[in-house]
Amino acid sequence: MPLRWERHLVAWTWRAACLRWGLSLAVVLGLAGAAWRLSSEPGGSRLALSLTFGALFGFVLQRSRFCFYCQWRDLLIHGDPRGMLGILAALAAGLAGYAVVLGAWMPDPSGARLPPDAHIGPVGPVLVLAGVAFGAGMAVSGSCISAHLYRLGEGSSTAPFALLGTALGFVLGFANWNTLYFGGVSDAPVVWLPRHLGYAGSLTLGLALLAGLAWPLLRRLPETRTGEPGPGGDPLRAIFSGRWPVWLGGLAVGAIGTMAYLRTGPLGVTAEIGGRARQAAAASGLLPARLEGLDTFRGCATAVRDAVLTPNGLFVAGLVFAAFAAALAAGQFRPERPRLGHAVRGLLGGLLLGWGAMTGLGCSVGTLLSGIMAGALSGWVFGFAMFAGAAATLWLGRRAGLLA
Repeated sequence: MPLRWERHLVAWTWRAACLRWGLSLAVVLGLAGAAWRLSSEPGGSRLALSLTFGALFGFVLQRSRFCFYCQWRDLLIHGDPRGMLGILAALAAGLAGYAVVLGAWMPDPSGARLPPDAHIGPVGPVLVLAGVAFGAGMAVSGSCISAHLYRLGEGSSTAPFALLGTALGFVLGFANWNTLYFGGVSDAPVVWLPRHLGYAGSLTLGLALLAGLAWPLLRRLPETRTGEPGPGGDPLRAIFSGRWPVWLGGLAVGAIGTMAYLRTGPLGVTAEIGGRARQAAAASGLLPARLEGLDTFRGCATAVRDAVLTPNGLFVAGLVFAAFAAALAAGQFRPERPRLGHAVRGLLGGLLLGWGAMTGLGCSVGTLLSGIMAGALSGWVFGFAMFAGAAATLWLGRRAGLLA
């Protein structure tokens, strides 16, 4: 290549990088300005914090590729345990953080009360079915709901269809909720482990289970031939350009989960999607006259939204915009033209994701992550069912040549 063209290429690359960084900075400043404006309004501090925590969450998810299905698939298909170890790290950090917060709020957990707003749900066959359906939806669509949200910020061609399918799946879940409620949810036990074991016993049991799950994964680490990608010794590039190790992202997720619960509420990404879907379905006459007992359960609440701005809506908006800014800065914003396969997989997988999240009262973040951190048995049950459903669907899909 002539020297003149090499110089043009370097100049163009530099201008493109400056444009990316400038747009990324503009998004970050916009988020900061929106949070400041919200905080100055009467009663707006919770909204501002929700936007801030959502932005932090989206940045961490995008930088560390923190996706429950992706890490599970990497282990099953490629034998790479690092991602699953990152998820276990998030749960361990969150378990410890929640134990400190709950211990300060409720020194005696043995009473009849449950901790405020914690995602502690009923445990029964319906929860298992919800977890399996959600896991199948992850395998079909290629991600969990939170990962579809951060990949929306990366320009994913599947994510918009998956999120639309998720909303439709919620409507389907609302339509058969009463049957499920009377068939097994209404009399299912709500088990909060600290009530039975105390905080120390619950934390010890949770960490022991996580250690037991981590041990065989740690033994497989020497077999992993590829190292974590790293940008070198430049700290700015390490933060904003190179992918983080998933264990680092996991620890950050656990810390964000603890801080969010302390100041705003448990982490969750489906309350706004479900609430807006419920509102639209009610306006269209697609809901039963009464959703029996639904609003009495803990989890990602799906009450009809009256306000334009809600804490969970701002959390999700912060997640998407921060992931977009992070992807821009790293040169990982790569929008694709949607193809028919993207639409079909996204819609079908989204239907399963939405139905599973509605009947399970949350998703991999709300029910699994926040539930386990709070000491809820429902989080563990949903998690094992979810990973089993994803593994079975991936195996069947690969056998049939439908999933890669």
